[in-house]
Amino acid sequence: MEFFEKRGHLAVPSSSLVPDDPSVLLTTAGMQQFKKYYTGELDAKKDFVLPSGNPALGTASAQKSFRTSDIDEVGDERHLTFFEMLGNFSFGGYFKKEAIGWAHEFITKEMGLPISYVTIFQGGDSVPKDEESRKIWKSLGILDSDIREEGMDDVFWGPTGTSGPCGPTTEIYCKNGAGQDIEVWNIVFNEFFCTGSREELLAGKAELKPLPLKGIDTGMGLERLAMCAQRKQDVFETDLFDFVMSGFPNSLPLRTQRLIADHLRGAAFLISDGLRPSNKDAGYILRRLLRRVIAFVEGENIGVPPERILERIAQNYSVFRDYRNLNFSVIKNVFEDEYEKFLRVLQAGRKEFEREADKIKAQGGRVMPPDIVFNLYQSVGVTIDILEDLAAKESVVIDRKTFVKDFERHQKVSRAGLERKFGGHGLLVDTGELKAGDEEELQKATRLHTTTHLLQQALREVLGSSVRQMGSDVTAERTRFDFSFERKLTDEEKREVEEIINKKIREDLPVGFKELSKEDAETTGALHFFKQKYPERVKVYYIGRTLEDAYSKEFCGGPHVGHTGEIGGVKVQKEEAVSAGVRRIRVILK
Repeated sequence: MEFFEKRGHLAVPSSSLVPDDPSVLLTTAGMQQFKKYYTGELDAKKDFVLPSGNPALGTASAQKSFRTSDIDEVGDERHLTFFEMLGNFSFGGYFKKEAIGWAHEFITKEMGLPISYVTIFQGGDSVPKDEESRKIWKSLGILDSDIREEGMDDVFWGPTGTSGPCGPTTEIYCKNGAGQDIEVWNIVFNEFFCTGSREELLAGKAELKPLPLKGIDTGMGLERLAMCAQRKQDVFETDLFDFVMSGFPNSLPLRTQRLIADHLRGAAFLISDGLRPSNKDAGYILRRLLRRVIAFVEGENIGVPPERILERIAQNYSVFRDYRNLNFSVIKNVFEDEYEKFLRVLQAGRKEFEREADKIKAQGGRVMPPDIVFNLYQSVGVTIDILEDLAAKESVVIDRKTFVKDFERHQKVSRAGLERKFGGHGLLVDTGELKAGDEEELQKATRLHTTTHLLQQALREVLGSSVRQMGSDVTAERTRFDFSFERKLTDEEKREVEEIINKKIREDLPVGFKELSKEDAETTGALHFFKQKYPERVKVYYIGRTLEDAYSKEFCGGPHVGHTGEIGGVKVQKEEAVSAGVRRIRVILK
């Protein structure tokens, strides 16, 4: 704040996590409170005035933000629901030269961090390549080889909600304590107004119109900056979390520790901004967080009362001006009220789930009956997150496809829960931005699920048999696959992987499965996720004429297409580092 105040900016308080913008459920970015200044509906020169009486050159804020789009990833070393977004904003006061220059000065001189590389927009159908940013970065000493071009998916930001300002971006990458390059600062050049959502823009169904004033909108995640500045390889090791994490016993799984820390921190801020648990909209997001923590508390030895964690969060944050509304007494009362409401149904739901799981396993099965799953979700109030956690603990799986169909049937009766989407093989994820998944989305996710099998085999073919699955996630928009590998893939390697997959799609290979004992399945050479605990009988899905000569064979529960030709064609979208020795690749349907 001081850095930008010295450069003619007005420091503006963080807006509430519960916005007055009807197009979003929660505040997801620092620019949301300024949207009307970019569109010209409000006058920045009139509303943002310095103590001297002169109009401010721009504004700066440390914005409370909350995103659920990556909630399935929370539990790894860097994903969060609640986070703080540092940013500086201009509404016609300055543009690229100043924004990039100040960002470079702040990172390299104020923070003393070397910049690993930067990205610029490579251009698209309606927006040209950003050569101006390239020239500015080069003038500041960034080598041309450290200026990377990216496309619309990566370095074209916005809009938030159903429409709004947007534009090309330039990103700054620095190294964290593990030596990994992570995006620290995103500088958006707001030049356009998008008439639709981001999804519609990427699908070519929205129009870009020039804004009356070109603006700057930047976002720098405080937690990621802390990782780099404090030389930490895990956001939960920074001083933003160490006062919470230090209370957990070593016996508690690290993923569980991170989930509890993240969810309680996020819940504390949501409650302090006036949100209360409910079964719809933003209130349901809060309920999900609280109930998942309660389930962990009841099922694990977390070593410290959750109320004590909430108290530490309130104590550590309420010293800051924007967070003085963090009242522990209020937070504690809401948490304990939800605990009391949920405890009885959780205990009943857990017993029923364990009883059904024991029956299934005794019969040599692994899939939980869909009616049991949906009844626990709908009637008892056990969220899908908790059901997934219970399933993992009991070594059973949930038939997500059937769950989705049951949910869709329920939707026809009740209109509650419209602001949700199905992602991750049909796993319910509340984003507040997309509606519940339909049959079309499920078909796309199924095509991409089969693509994931082709992707793993293609990676092994190109990079070697040392490639092993480290995690995956499939939605209707893309498949994301994490794998063991020590370096960045070359452009040629990515093209080769893409070509192999599309070749197998054109061959229209049949997709089948055999149910075998785990021991027999392993002798077939079928790949399997080494972190997963499998039952005594498993399904081996294979792509090819027979299991013996199949191109790909893996332990899997489905669902899959009948022939690879149904996939249609794919494109490798992005490849990046996740952690030391682990890469992440995203593939989309053409």
